[in-house]
Amino acid sequence: MPIRDADRLLRVIRALHAEIRTAVVDATERQSVEALSAADESQPGDTIFAVDRVSEERLVAHVAAELAPYWPLVLVAEGLPDVGHGPGVVVLPAGLGPADAEIRVIVDPVDGTRGLMYQKRSAWILTGVAADRGAATSLRDIELAVQTEIPLVKQTLSDVVWAVRGGGAHAERYDRRTGGSWDLRLRPSRATSLVHGFAQLARFVPGARDVLAAVDDDVAYAVLPAAADGRALMFEDQYLSTGGQLYELMAGHDRYTADVRPLATALLAAAGRPRRLGAHPYDLCTALIAVEAGVIVTDESGGELDAPLDVLTDCSWIGYANADIRALVEPVLQTALRARGLL
Repeated sequence: MPIRDADRLLRVIRALHAEIRTAVVDATERQSVEALSAADESQPGDTIFAVDRVSEERLVAHVAAELAPYWPLVLVAEGLPDVGHGPGVVVLPAGLGPADAEIRVIVDPVDGTRGLMYQKRSAWILTGVAADRGAATSLRDIELAVQTEIPLVKQTLSDVVWAVRGGGAHAERYDRRTGGSWDLRLRPSRATSLVHGFAQLARFVPGARDVLAAVDDDVAYAVLPAAADGRALMFEDQYLSTGGQLYELMAGHDRYTADVRPLATALLAAAGRPRRLGAHPYDLCTALIAVEAGVIVTDESGGELDAPLDVLTDCSWIGYANADIRALVEPVLQTALRARGLL
């Protein structure tokens, strides 16, 4: 079922993102790295940092005031208290139950917290909206998505990308010095090989990095021509933000990205090591935009990416810039994953 008044909903969400972007940039300008990186590990799921709390406060207040009166909703976001509907789930307006919801909104208020709080790289605000189907609502139900770049303090420009299913991807570049913006064209790479391009398996936190790196090398050796001594034919970018990784594919910067960290859970358990951080549905709630831009996004087996809209499910995903790159990489990637005991 299509979302009612999607254009108006899009405007409200974009305004929310702009408010969060301003608040987080202001906080990073005023506060030290030590203050912003104070950690709260009391919530289920990923660690919550002080900089995350800045965005969460804006999120709930804005959604309650601007979305809920017009679209009764279930809000799903990391860091929200469990008020009886499960971790990270709030029903708005207050007093309604989940059965009263018209839409389900899943948000990552700051995707890429760690890079942002140390002022290493931009983070992203991610939001996906689906017509509510109760607990069965999933990533494949998302009909509208927006992601907004939170720039570094020294960075004056930031991008906003959005899509309504079937309407293509759209983008704007915003100048925070002037408040002005202009249309931006994003186009995934049309390259047919990985030669001299960026392509990678995500392995930016400890835990089975040796196995993931071996898979990465297996793929590279299988699809690249022999290189002369001292020459590099492929490069990688370990961007600690799923939204950021998707953006790099949309923008034509990367040829493919695979994040299959959850597949290593069994190997880690067998070695007596704990499960490590992986992507969650809120990290992937804007995959619709990449797909509308022409990026191919799959699960670890090459099927349709899907997961319930919650804050706990571990997700593996793979993104290819185009069909030629998929045809080149997918067979050898699947073979390498199986050979290393990950599939």
